[in-house]
Amino acid sequence: MEFNPQMQLTGLLEWMHERMQACHGKTAVIGISGGKDSSTVAALAVAAYGRENVYGVLMPDGEQPDIDFSQGLVEHLQIPHCTINIHDAVQGVLNEMKKVGLEPSRQTTVNLPSRIRMATLYAVAQSLPGGTVLNTSNLSEDWVGYCTIYGDSAGAFSPLGMYTTEEVIALGRVLGLPEHFLQKPPSDGLTGLTDEDNLGFTYYAVNEYVRRGICDPEIKKQIDQKHKASRFKFSSIPVYHNGLPMALEEETGFYK
Repeated sequence: MEFNPQMQLTGLLEWMHERMQACHGKTAVIGISGGKDSSTVAALAVAAYGRENVYGVLMPDGEQPDIDFSQGLVEHLQIPHCTINIHDAVQGVLNEMKKVGLEPSRQTTVNLPSRIRMATLYAVAQSLPGGTVLNTSNLSEDWVGYCTIYGDSAGAFSPLGMYTTEEVIALGRVLGLPEHFLQKPPSDGLTGLTDEDNLGFTYYAVNEYVRRGICDPEIKKQIDQKHKASRFKFSSIPVYHNGLPMALEEETGFYK
């Protein structure tokens, strides 16, 4: 089936309304990187809730060369926003680890900023009327687990979680976003590499595999391996069922 972004918008915006109501939320809080995902989610939120009910948060880690994209996006959408530099928070944790004899691993230094950013988004959200954090991940990233658990994988709900990178761009165009926001190479903003450099294959390859089942055998093997290894990031936390009675279980569905 050919992707029709205009037709998709109708159902997507209605769903976003329903999810916000289910969260008892009012203000959509979005981390703004200036790339296609956060830009498209912000534009969707403006269309769904009105720009006065959208709040963008720019979160550079010290000096960030591409911060102009983030600033340009919030100015283009004319949404309320703030800039919170996470550098001191990140370095504070790393320095305290070293003080107690723990040498941060590369994985720690790469993932910590993402988790600090998500903590910052929730801090902002809980300081605004009905603040609700929107996830900005897309299907292509999530399929291969290219996200940080409790970092950029978090949020109250995910408007783009079932759209590939190309589909996100198409949605952004229909929403009237300038092309430079949609074509900015996706990067984690931490290692100096693009997502595709880190992955070792292109998102186009992932998208062709997910939507059409077409993939080079060697790349398919890599995608399948990353997909299988990362499913824990998208599951609710396992809970030990001890057999003790839950009087309200039938009524609430809690832990079912």
